[in-house]
Amino acid sequence: MEKIRVIIMGAAGRDFHNFNVYFRNNELFEVVGFTATQIPGIENRKYPPELAGSGYLDGIPIHPEEKLPQLVKKHKVDEVIFAYSDVSHEYVMHKASLVLSLGADFKIMGPSTTMLKAKVPVVSVCAVRTGSGKSQTSRKIASTLKKNGFRVAVVRHPMPYGDLRKQIWQRFASYEDLDKHECTIEEREEYEPHIVKGIVVFAGVDYERILREAEKEADVIVWDGGNNDLPFYHSNLHIVVADPHRPGHELAYHPGEANLRMADIVVINKVDSANPENVETVRKNIKAVNPDALIIEASSPITVDDSDLIKGKRVLVVEDGPTLTHGNMPYGAGVIIARKLGANKIVDPRPYAVGSVVETFAKYVHLGPLLPAIGYGQEQINELEETINNTPCDIVVIGTPIDLRRVLRINKPAVRAKYSLMELGSPTLEDVLKKHFTK
Repeated sequence: MEKIRVIIMGAAGRDFHNFNVYFRNNELFEVVGFTATQIPGIENRKYPPELAGSGYLDGIPIHPEEKLPQLVKKHKVDEVIFAYSDVSHEYVMHKASLVLSLGADFKIMGPSTTMLKAKVPVVSVCAVRTGSGKSQTSRKIASTLKKNGFRVAVVRHPMPYGDLRKQIWQRFASYEDLDKHECTIEEREEYEPHIVKGIVVFAGVDYERILREAEKEADVIVWDGGNNDLPFYHSNLHIVVADPHRPGHELAYHPGEANLRMADIVVINKVDSANPENVETVRKNIKAVNPDALIIEASSPITVDDSDLIKGKRVLVVEDGPTLTHGNMPYGAGVIIARKLGANKIVDPRPYAVGSVVETFAKYVHLGPLLPAIGYGQEQINELEETINNTPCDIVVIGTPIDLRRVLRINKPAVRAKYSLMELGSPTLEDVLKKHFTK
């Protein structure tokens, strides 16, 4: 019987997971390649034989997504699997139309074929869009569970941008672990805040192996989602974060809408800085598709090291990269606090940008006078540092989840903007967790 030939469209995350749990060692299929987009420099690699299994002794090539039409024709592909996140429904259907026009089937794999079952309870934290605040929510949940006597392990959605053979499964419990695994800025932004709170983080490529390792150390696993993707594990409590700064997006993006419809709890975050009408729009949209979900409103208070250093000054704001890029936010926490504290001017870094930073501004034209903290590899980190140091300003406001001064040499004064989750009213997340998890 001739095998079904498959291409998996991805961005070095969901695509690898879908392959591992469904296509690896499945004799009905031959995966002839992956395509890659969204993340710079993740194409033109191979998914290595150590991960691909016995049917792929030479590994599986990873191509730029732009080559998809040629690949479908060359390999006479039967099925194309769409496997990345935080894209509009319209975007997904344009990709579907392309694939259908080439004669292949277009498929999206769902929970029944991709979610793994854990031996311990799982709390999943996901979002309707990148930058909604799921990371601060997952930190609050993990810390609350730990405070109440549970051994907690966080499993983070994949970000395997380096040597995949070295990233089959990874455990992070210290700053030294971040250095040992040569973590990018994006990885550090997600792992370091948990580590600071004494929470062990697991990540990598093979999420069944990761799950089995995490189970050895945890009474409860917290799934810390990436983008607006669905969890890789079946969860006992599914918490989804929505953002009233982008009202309507909760019903317009894939797979964020699916997350919203699956949610047990929806946290409407950032209500302290959002238009009340937008908060109400989000609330109505939640009720329309998931009337049984518990809605918790929360603020995202922002503080800085020294507020007096911002007032009246020319400020360069460096914001979380993914929130601004494929998250489509025109601003982040750094801009909000700089304006609130009376900055004289938000300096535009675009005339001083170099290398891939220039390319990022060209690709994401919605960006204004701020700097996304791209850093998917050492070259990008160097270019980010050079752009910051080139930009004439009085002070840099760092609005990223980690202190960039740990990984960059910044030649001017800098302050860091920090933000956390604060529920408004009751029940709180702790109330909900106590109801579901008892020692």
